[in-house]
Amino acid sequence: MLLLLMAARLCAAQHGQRSASPAPQGVDMDSLTFVPTVKVGKVLEGGDSILYMEMNNVYVFPPVEFKSERQRGAFMRLVKNVKTVLPIAKEARQIMMETAEYLETLPSDQARQEHMKRVEKSIMAEYKPRMKKLSYSQGKLLIKLIYRESHSSGYELIQAFLGPMRAGFYQAFAWAFGASLKKEYDPEGVDRLTERVVLMVEAGQL
Repeated sequence: MLLLLMAARLCAAQHGQRSASPAPQGVDMDSLTFVPTVKVGKVLEGGDSILYMEMNNVYVFPPVEFKSERQRGAFMRLVKNVKTVLPIAKEARQIMMETAEYLETLPSDQARQEHMKRVEKSIMAEYKPRMKKLSYSQGKLLIKLIYRESHSSGYELIQAFLGPMRAGFYQAFAWAFGASLKKEYDPEGVDRLTERVVLMVEAGQL
């Protein structure tokens, strides 16, 4: 939850700090590449033990065609940005799932509020330094990828955990600086290229 709030703040804090920079020529794959998942096991078949191995999906897409070096640079930035913020989006989903499940076990609203304060303190301590390192575009991408992971907009998540008043406040705050917590993720439309990159990053192909 607080990752969304910090993402909105990040967009605001860095809105005035953007400057034109040359398109990157490549991405540091060693530091950013996801490690493919491999699962090894065995099954019994006709009295014999047969070993098997499960690996990530392999995606095959048509090559991306670039009309200019500017487009190539934009694509490479997208790859780098996805590799930077996708792990945070997945961690945010896990935190939200665990928090929601635990809140259901608490006996009263007061106990739930006290737990949310502890969660907030813990997340701020762990994630605030990481969030400060993100760029403006990475902050906006994080909002979209959290939607992809949770199937809910940042606004809806804040409303569910912190209430409609605070959700409205943070939406207005983000909107003032060109971001929106109501942004959805459209893998078949405007976010088609981002989805392609995400799938390949998850599979360890980028």
